[in-house]
Amino acid sequence: MSLQLMAGLLKFGAGMAAGQRALERKELEAYNIGTEKVMGEAEAVQRSNDRLEAYRLNTKANLAAFSATGRDIDSPTVRAFLDKQKEIAAEDVSRSDLMAMFEGMKLSQEQAATIAEGKALKRSATIQAYTGLAGTLQDYKDSGGKLFAMK
Repeated sequence: MSLQLMAGLLKFGAGMAAGQRALERKELEAYNIGTEKVMGEAEAVQRSNDRLEAYRLNTKANLAAFSATGRDIDSPTVRAFLDKQKEIAAEDVSRSDLMAMFEGMKLSQEQAATIAEGKALKRSATIQAYTGLAGTLQDYKDSGGKLFAMK
């Protein structure tokens, strides 16, 4: 086997390996994006829990303040105030959850695009490797080498 042919085969192997490494890099990147998504979801839950806890603490403080000043906590004005605070807290939690959902969707799309990019890189490297191998074989044949023993 000639040096030219061996070099072509080595180049083919290297091209195939490079495609596989590119795919693996993109798969790792996609995994990291998935991890980021899970962490973002956990943070969103924590933000919602924190906001609800703040609402509960504020409600207790407001009720204590109303009682300390002698106001009837069942009066319509106090109830309206407490209902408004509850509505604001619910809107805050809802808005936070919606933003977290949008961020999760964005990361899911980014993850899918990264995986597709890795597959495309591998496919491209495979095509280049086979094209290079075909060129090497043609050059070897053109230079007088025999590819297949003919009887």
